[in-house]
Formats: sequence, C-alpha cells, structure tokens
Amino acid sequence: MTKKLLIVDDEERIRELVQACLEDLGEWDTLTAASGSEGLKIAQTEPIDAILLDVSMPDMDGFAVYEKLQANSETDTIPVILLTAKVQGSDRARFAQMGIAGIITKPFEPTSICNEVSEILGWDD
Repeated sequence: MTKKLLIVDDEERIRELVQACLEDLGEWDTLTAASGSEGLKIAQTEPIDAILLDVSMPDMDGFAVYEKLQANSETDTIPVILLTAKVQGSDRARFAQMGIAGIITKPFEPTSICNEVSEILGWDD
C-alpha cells in the first residue's frame, strides 16, 4: 500500500520541492499544509503515515504543532520528521526525548530525501 505523507512548511517552494521528490522518487502520496493549524486539521481528518514538519513557521512553530499532535489520540502515533535549518547537538537529544522520529536539515539534497525518510522511519524501499 502506498504511504501518505503530510508536508507542513510555510515556504511554498520548499513544500513543492519536497512534494515533487516524495511523489516522483518515493512514489508516495503527499498532502501539503502552509501552516501548523492547517497541518493539524489535515492530520486529524486524513490517514497519514508520517509528517514532515518545518520548525520555523509564523503563528505556530513546529514544536507547538508537535505538542498538539501528541495531545490528540487520533494523531499521537503519527511519526514526525522535523525539517529545520538550525540543529545543534543539544537539540538532537531534546528531539529524541520528545519522541520526534528524526531530523532532516535544510538545505537538503532533493534526490536523497526519500532515502532519508525511509531510513528514519524504517520503511523498506
């Protein structure tokens, strides 16, 4: 069965690039959201296998979105991969404690993002 991923990022070109890579190279279905609140609505109404979540967004940042996902029994089991440009060693430990599945740093290599997602989530190609 084809996996369905939700991409939540306030930058349209990042959403489009990630979506094209995941669909064309990974042959996965994708949904996109331009804001945290839009992403939460989609996650609560669609069957999602994983979420790629931008950390730095206006209104509601990725951490606030993640906390709301974790607080909802319908969405608390969806693995979340953070998309972020700012990652320090201390952040990685904090993310692991929070239960975040993994991190993909921006800028990322478009041709390898599917492999990174598969590796983080333990999905076999």
